[in-house]
Amino acid sequence: MGGQWGDLDQDTAICTVKAALDAGVTFFDTADAYGLELGTSEMLLGRALRGSGDNVRIASKVGNWGRRLGIPMEITHPLHIQPFCDATLYRLGRDTVDVYFCHLGGQTQADIWIEGFERLVKQGKVRTWGVSTDRLDVLEAFNRNGQCGAVQLDYSLVNRSAEAKLLPYCLQHQIAVVVRGPLGMGLCSGRYTPESTFNDQVRQKWNEGPGHEKMSQRLSVVERLRQLANRRTMAQAALQFVISHPAVTVPIPGAKSIEQATDNAAAGSLGPMDEAELAWVREVTG
Repeated sequence: MGGQWGDLDQDTAICTVKAALDAGVTFFDTADAYGLELGTSEMLLGRALRGSGDNVRIASKVGNWGRRLGIPMEITHPLHIQPFCDATLYRLGRDTVDVYFCHLGGQTQADIWIEGFERLVKQGKVRTWGVSTDRLDVLEAFNRNGQCGAVQLDYSLVNRSAEAKLLPYCLQHQIAVVVRGPLGMGLCSGRYTPESTFNDQVRQKWNEGPGHEKMSQRLSVVERLRQLANRRTMAQAALQFVISHPAVTVPIPGAKSIEQATDNAAAGSLGPMDEAELAWVREVTG
């Protein structure tokens, strides 16, 4: 929501969220730095979920506001996090954010963040906190006292690297795993070919050079998995694979239409893949 993933008018964005909600989705993810205009994603999500009840959970992230603006805005004191949190709550129209992530995936100096997050928990503004990262050393730093409640990491049919260290660590330490990119930024949907081009801010890098080479490699993996769509959509198969890992708590697939939102939500009723299918998928994806 907010335009970074291409043209999507606000009414369609709100209707898409409401469709997901109607289909049984109760966990939504955003960040203060999401949107071509910063804060737009939180604002639209808050508007879409207004009056949705107490069973809906929202995660947001903090730390990338300055980078998106091109202005140095480092968190150098625990109290620096609070105004960002207050602004997030205002845009969401809520008193509490359920999961609050540090958005800086390379941040190994975690003490300031931990203290800042714990202050917000005591104030009732945050229920639990964590870090969005694909690095074990970063997660270990945030969990140095066993306080980290959640991690957001990349995991999909086309990127299984989290299986090596991150997911086992989360199982061992009972850290909730929120999976971003469970559809491989859309590649696992089966809708794209190596000739596809993108005009959105996030995927323009795939149009040429190393980005295009990486995209083509991942699409070749998806092509070898086509038979998964015999009794479900490719997107549903991709989500089913992700939730089959015992460490995964919830995936957060993107959707740009009511149809995509309801298709994604339907994957939840499929349950985990059976062991035979999982073994085949692992063999094909390497």
